[in-house]
Amino acid sequence: MRNSHVSNLKRITLELGGKSPNIITKNANFDKAVAQSCMALFFNAGQCCVAGSRTYVHSSIYDRFVEATVKRANSMRVGHSLDPNTDQGPLVSKDQLDRVLNYIETGKKEAKLVAGGNRVGNQGYYTAPTIFADVKDEHVISKEEIFGPVKSILKFEDNDEVIARANTTNYGLGAGVMTENHAEANYFAKHLRAGTIYVNCYNVFDATTPFGGFRDSGIGRENGE
Repeated sequence: MRNSHVSNLKRITLELGGKSPNIITKNANFDKAVAQSCMALFFNAGQCCVAGSRTYVHSSIYDRFVEATVKRANSMRVGHSLDPNTDQGPLVSKDQLDRVLNYIETGKKEAKLVAGGNRVGNQGYYTAPTIFADVKDEHVISKEEIFGPVKSILKFEDNDEVIARANTTNYGLGAGVMTENHAEANYFAKHLRAGTIYVNCYNVFDATTPFGGFRDSGIGRENGE
């Protein structure tokens, strides 16, 4: 954007990432929610602009959800991206590996590490799928974009509360909600302040659907008409 006027006034769209909330309500299909939340964050080793890195889970299913998510993360195979048996490939560079590991060390001081938290092997830039429980909104790992396989799981009590907390961020690129209640889904879709709201899915893109963010997640829209 800063350089767009040097030769002429170019039209600029900026997509700048985020810290997307992914909300698991008490009305969610539990097994689908576990699978969706893991894909939402661990897809591409967490190197995804809309990664659902803030996983908000209703208190009534929180402990069970953490346990199931940890079990799923621990079963993931980390390895070469071209190996068909691989579930999660490497980070893009040593700089990014070091950055992610530094965030993990910060997380260990803030919350409860329940899965991963370590580098995998000593060749390549592999990090174990990592999960923190008992995360608070004010924690660094909950506020800053890590861009790696580090999931924060936060507890909530009611929908208006979690919407307010989800919207209290500098970002606004993506958000997700898992619920089997249609009215509840529509309520979240209306009140979450993000460019894309995923309902009972995640990381779904289509050339006909506009894509972009609010606030520090960028300006403008790509795709669509």
